[in-house]
Amino acid sequence: MTATARTVRELRAMISGWRREGLTVGFVPTMGALHDGHISLVELALQKADRCVVSIFVNPRQFGPTEDLDKYPRQLAADMERLKAAGTHLAFTPSVDEMYPAGFATKVSVGGPSQGLETDFRPHFFDGVATVVSKLLLQVSADCAVFGEKDYQQLCVIRQLSRDLDIPTEIIGGPTMRDSEGLAMSSRNAYLSVDELGIARTLNVILLAAATAIAAGEDPDSACIKARSAIGRAGFSSVDYVAARESDTLAPWQKNRPGRVLAAAWLGKTRLIDNLEIPAI
Repeated sequence: MTATARTVRELRAMISGWRREGLTVGFVPTMGALHDGHISLVELALQKADRCVVSIFVNPRQFGPTEDLDKYPRQLAADMERLKAAGTHLAFTPSVDEMYPAGFATKVSVGGPSQGLETDFRPHFFDGVATVVSKLLLQVSADCAVFGEKDYQQLCVIRQLSRDLDIPTEIIGGPTMRDSEGLAMSSRNAYLSVDELGIARTLNVILLAAATAIAAGEDPDSACIKARSAIGRAGFSSVDYVAARESDTLAPWQKNRPGRVLAAAWLGKTRLIDNLEIPAI
């Protein structure tokens, strides 16, 4: 049975009871519309801790005025069934007023890995993410929190804020879950038509070719330019970025350093992101 907390008071009361029993707590923050990728993060949290909390909150502060806040998929009843089947112990489902009560006036801003890439196109995004994640980490006070590597820049930003603010929760990256043809799982995939899904499934293939070429010695800027062109030829509407970056800092990639190729591209009105590791050769 998965319990539900709607308020921070209810959340903390449940977790305090577990702490009194000497149990450890894992945490997975989500915006709902759960898919197998989310469930893989829950499974990882359950491997790391005795109890698992999953939050479901569509955070308005990370959406711009022209973005898809109103139409973002919401399916709480189905999500609760998936969490129950996965063995989640507690779902935290706060309202907007619970998270941002009247008079709320604080914003968390992170430099470093937040610069460039997503910020070039969504300048509001990481302040919204950093603010809500800081609140959630403090509200839950988990031993560990699991975030998906699909949102790789976001993972780096959260690791940075956790270090900088001395939040004593271990931040764990969960591997990207993909469908049978390699498409990274995302709640926004539900927006795609059958034809668009076929195009979307070329993105990881193109990024793999770029990452492999870079590892073999091709100039990273050249490889990323080729990947950008290939994404356009595959049928994507437009490409926001393709970039090779260092894995920890997201600074431009340097030879013999761990790295990632990251991309964001549009299919009609749907924006997809993905990233792949630059293999060590």
